[in-house]
Amino acid sequence: MTAPKTLLELAGADLNPPKLHEACLVLIDIQNEYCAGPLALPDAQPAIAAAARLLARARASGTAIFHVAHKGRAGGLFDREAARGAIVERLAPLASEPVIEKALPNAFAGTELQEKLAATGRKNIVLAGFMTHMCISSTARAALDLGLRTTIAADACGTRDLPDGHGGTLDARTIHEVALAELSDRFAIVTQSDALT
Repeated sequence: MTAPKTLLELAGADLNPPKLHEACLVLIDIQNEYCAGPLALPDAQPAIAAAARLLARARASGTAIFHVAHKGRAGGLFDREAARGAIVERLAPLASEPVIEKALPNAFAGTELQEKLAATGRKNIVLAGFMTHMCISSTARAALDLGLRTTIAADACGTRDLPDGHGGTLDARTIHEVALAELSDRFAIVTQSDALT
């Protein structure tokens, strides 16, 4: 029995990640909400550390950088006026780096992200952030429809445990790995953040 291949492999697609100076880095929802409280992710801190290293290399490489933050209701989850909705301090945007607020999982929906990416003239985007199965997945899938080539920095993403629908739990790492496997089939190149230079 032969090992399975992704649709991208079967199509002979170029699976080499882009050089950072030729790409846009889109950091999605790396907010304090995921560090404590009901949405705390088990692997948030290692993912934040990987994203911080990637951001530092991207800044040094002249990458176009965009921060996306989920905006919830006042007093609720992702309240952007409260500490819980703030972008994690280690990834705080520079004044030159746009912050795009969104209300839906897909970072393109109802935002200026597509317009701002198009203005760079770059077709390669690199995604990192939270949550793998939700906003990373939704954004990567939408990016394909928009003609963008997406790479996901796997270790700079994370997610949470989910109910399995049968009274049990699917652990966060399983959800993360399955989401990445789905995306790697057709929607994105999946790599480790240190491979992005």
